[in-house]
Amino acid sequence: MKAYERLLSYVRVFTPSSEETGTSPSTEYQFDLARQLVQELKELGIKDAIVDEHCYVYGHIPATKGYESRKKLGFIAHMDTVSDFCDHPVNPVVTPDYDGGDLALGTSGRILSPKMFPHLSALKGRTLITSDGTTILGADDKAGIAEIMTMIEHLNDTDIAHGPISVAFTPDEEIGMGADHFDVKKFDADYAYTLDGDTEGEIQFENFNAGRAVVEFTGVNVHPGSSKDTMVNAALVAMEFNSMLPAADTPRNTEDYEGFFHLDAISGNVSTAMLDYIIRDHDAASYDCRVKMMEHIAKILNEKWGEGTVKLTITEQYRNMKEIIDTCMELIDCATAACKECKIPALITPIRGGTDGARLSFMGLPCPNLGTGGHAFHGPYEHITVEGMDIAVEVGLKIIELFYK
Repeated sequence: MKAYERLLSYVRVFTPSSEETGTSPSTEYQFDLARQLVQELKELGIKDAIVDEHCYVYGHIPATKGYESRKKLGFIAHMDTVSDFCDHPVNPVVTPDYDGGDLALGTSGRILSPKMFPHLSALKGRTLITSDGTTILGADDKAGIAEIMTMIEHLNDTDIAHGPISVAFTPDEEIGMGADHFDVKKFDADYAYTLDGDTEGEIQFENFNAGRAVVEFTGVNVHPGSSKDTMVNAALVAMEFNSMLPAADTPRNTEDYEGFFHLDAISGNVSTAMLDYIIRDHDAASYDCRVKMMEHIAKILNEKWGEGTVKLTITEQYRNMKEIIDTCMELIDCATAACKECKIPALITPIRGGTDGARLSFMGLPCPNLGTGGHAFHGPYEHITVEGMDIAVEVGLKIIELFYK
């Protein structure tokens, strides 16, 4: 079976994760895909395939005879999708021989256009897969799952010699909880790759240092007609806080290794207000400076408006995996060589985000990230090509071949 055929099946399974439930998995319907994948793994010959109580799928491929003592390699992808644009079933649309120009997404009124996504012109002649424009597609990261499954099928049908290989599919990556209950011991690998990137040929081992900052403001609410020197408007103090951050350090104004503050949510009135930020920077020292800047602003405003006016809570989310991968760069060398042998450029780029691999690397499982062939994730313009998925499968198989050469 081709990878894209599996993808078309997987995206129809409803699996958005949720930050609201506080459970693991965060949504019970992620089990629907997990159970389907366990069955498929068993049909592919992985006898020990299981899903645990937290919705993590594990399976192991025994080594080729004579390779039992070699290093253990793993492949990981996540089952959940974002919850945005995911309030009804996904209807995938396949467009053969895409002409590289504007493409109407069903009857949604949305147009997938090279004006918005310049790389589309390079996909001319390929078979494009999108949603109907009313939902996400879900290729993030069901494309990674489909590619790993297809790799397993190819391993069964070829004579690629290999050591022990582990596979895992995780829940809740999109809400930053994908590694919370990952059992590294059960997974049983020395190294792994996540298939959770964009363009085929991507090799990523640098990601943001990341944190969440919740800023709560408590005001003094009195009648506006008699509030001289008394009222403290929490909403205005929140606006003041935001104005003291560097205006250019936002996602819209930054790229590559440039960090940012991103105001993700805002609410409030005179009595109370709240700002919810994410903080991102590839450089650990720069990330720490961003944290200290927020702490300093909170201190200044409390001195100005009264102690307790501003409460800042910062939670670390993940760290830059480069710190770990620098000790095992053979993983990057292997992936780069695999791209070369597959005759595609190796795109070594920093991740302007994070993956399960970032946290897993700090849990003792070095885990860089590979491209799946997808684009424009997390929204209705998400798309991927059949050919890009085929290349991702080819690269993954070549990595296995070279790793055990």
